[in-house]
Amino acid sequence: MEISNVLAGKFNLRPAYAENLIKLIDEGCTIPFIARYRKEMHGSCDDQTIREFADSLTYLRNLSERKEEVIKLLTEQGNLTPELNKQIDDAVTLTEIEDIYRPFRPKRKTRASVAIAAGLQPLADAILKQDNNDLTALATPFVNAEKGIADVQSALAGASDIIAEIVADDPNARKALRVLYWPRASIDTEWKEDKDERKVYENYKAFHQIIKFIPAHRVLAFNRGEKEGALKVNLNLDRNGFTKVLEALFSQFVKGEHKAFLPEFDDQSKPKLPKSYDYATLTAPAFVAQATIDGYVRLLAPSLEREFRAELTDKANEQSIKMFELNLQPLLMQPPLKGKTIMAVDPAYRTGCKIAVINPSGDVLDTGVVYPTPPQNKVDEAIQTLSAMIIKNDVDTIAIGNGTASKESEIFVTKLIKAMSPRKLQYAMVNESGASVYSASKLGAKEFPQYDVSIRSAVSIARRLQDPLAELIKIDPKSLGVGQYQHDMPQKRLSEVLDGVVENSVNTVGVDLNTASVPLLTHVSGLNAGIATEIEKYRNKNKGFKSRAELLEVSKLGAKAYEQCAGFLRIPNGTNILDNTAVHPESYPAVEKLLAHFGLTKDDITSGGLTTLAQRIEAEGISKVAQVCGVGEPTLEDIVTELQKPGRDVRDSLPQPVLRSELLGLENLSIGMDLDGTVRNVIDFGAFVDVGVHTDGMVHVSEISDDFIKHPSEVLTVGDHVRVRVIGVDLAKNRLSLSIKKADKE
Repeated sequence: MEISNVLAGKFNLRPAYAENLIKLIDEGCTIPFIARYRKEMHGSCDDQTIREFADSLTYLRNLSERKEEVIKLLTEQGNLTPELNKQIDDAVTLTEIEDIYRPFRPKRKTRASVAIAAGLQPLADAILKQDNNDLTALATPFVNAEKGIADVQSALAGASDIIAEIVADDPNARKALRVLYWPRASIDTEWKEDKDERKVYENYKAFHQIIKFIPAHRVLAFNRGEKEGALKVNLNLDRNGFTKVLEALFSQFVKGEHKAFLPEFDDQSKPKLPKSYDYATLTAPAFVAQATIDGYVRLLAPSLEREFRAELTDKANEQSIKMFELNLQPLLMQPPLKGKTIMAVDPAYRTGCKIAVINPSGDVLDTGVVYPTPPQNKVDEAIQTLSAMIIKNDVDTIAIGNGTASKESEIFVTKLIKAMSPRKLQYAMVNESGASVYSASKLGAKEFPQYDVSIRSAVSIARRLQDPLAELIKIDPKSLGVGQYQHDMPQKRLSEVLDGVVENSVNTVGVDLNTASVPLLTHVSGLNAGIATEIEKYRNKNKGFKSRAELLEVSKLGAKAYEQCAGFLRIPNGTNILDNTAVHPESYPAVEKLLAHFGLTKDDITSGGLTTLAQRIEAEGISKVAQVCGVGEPTLEDIVTELQKPGRDVRDSLPQPVLRSELLGLENLSIGMDLDGTVRNVIDFGAFVDVGVHTDGMVHVSEISDDFIKHPSEVLTVGDHVRVRVIGVDLAKNRLSLSIKKADKE
């Protein structure tokens, strides 16, 4: 079946839409560009669907290539048959392809390969037929001292090894056992207390769960515990499971009454096998049964265990990467705090709190260091210093990093705010994860060569509150503190997904062409670091861009890059009002036709004279108007939205940052108290909520909703404002338990 048809079925698309998406991807179009400006070609799929489509396209093409490789290898070996060719053609996963090729793949030296080299393959084949029970007669012609086959017993032992490997490599057997394993296999863990002094893995002291029910975070937890030597992890079947597995194998390889050949089981429910056999006394079916059990215990079971552990890990990684993706998007899309002069406090103890003040454009106005925290406790001196700095720079808001000494710094800031009354000041706690990474980076040094790393970190904290997206894109997403077990995941895959989130966020918001940093421009559709640097050079040389069309004069920025990037770059005070919208330059003629059709001009865009445009289009019929303008209906709808609110920031409609003027501590809370909070992180078993007490409270998934939900992400995202009730306070362990469903929502 054609790849486009497979993808059309998987994503419930018209075949033409699937073909168009493949064409656009192959042409080098970016996901944001396809999602925003080619809606008519794919039925208005969102960017996430298109990314999944692209991933599936890559997988199917890899599958096709592997099929061709395997067919070529089997042909060269002389092993390709019409039956194998059909099996390969019908395979729909890479696992199926590898199972088919497994018996023919060149192997390292094994017991079976040694036996085959000694000429025992015909003996194994004869015994597998099970139509002659005189094994001595079958084996005698193969006795050959020169080949290491000293007697009949040795010949039969070699034949048994060959049959065992045939069993272990059989694709049908492996497929059947996978079906049996999945609902019956379990993970059991043993805790090694001497290797886990901090008792991190104490919850896995005697853990047992069926594998298909194990959530991702537990898989990653016991994987890490096993890697650190603190846990022993086993994949097991119960006795009934083993019986069914062996019966399934016997049905494929053993003739006769299967139950007669089933072995006894030991205390661990593993098949109990004698250390050696007198092969010549066995019937052919019994011989094959023993060889089948040996193939299962020695070869197939360990192989499937590795496969299942790998599959569990892969699924857990994908789930955790998905959670990272879900958390990162709203973190990057937090609304900016516009028009404010912000003072940042980067907390510390011995070395003092580093201070940086930035203006509404993000320029640094002032810096300094104060020592209000232990061991120096120079509170009065710090209040005097910062009061003068606040008045001098007309500061509106204070941003406090949430790292070491943040609680003491928050206490100090509330005293500072009271000391400056009646001047109205507010503060916000800012997640400083990754700030130290940025401050010590080459980019940090390039942006602020005049400051040391600690001051750069304070500047980053201030800018995070002012414009989270513009600042956070400078930092590796894995350092932003919104994932779980991110360092245990496949880093290439994690980076691919997170880079996609960053790309989508940047292009959803749009970028001011005349103020955006090179790192921010790098994430714009169609641009890279080289082109972004050339844009900065052009901007500096020509005192900014007056129109999008000037982009074509930038070195290294060709027609294709212009097509991909132009719609996502904004020029607020340019010569054309449309350059400050998400309308793509290719649609400017359509705008002209639209305005002329209704007797309007571009002046009506700036004066707000288009408030009734959507209703006028609806009254006339959107399909008719779209035809007049020469665009599709989705593009027309997007154009109208942009014309009604030129220069809009999609983040402005989201909940604004929580600003405070008073401080609560964990000791001020009591069970039953209702509070307002902000979701900081969503994980598999719940969410962490900031209620302004320095310690984020934990809302377990069971306390999120009265309705049944499988995962917290069904109802919560990072940045959500929620009402919560305190249901547990543990001062000794600095823990706070919260409930959303029990809180008074009035």
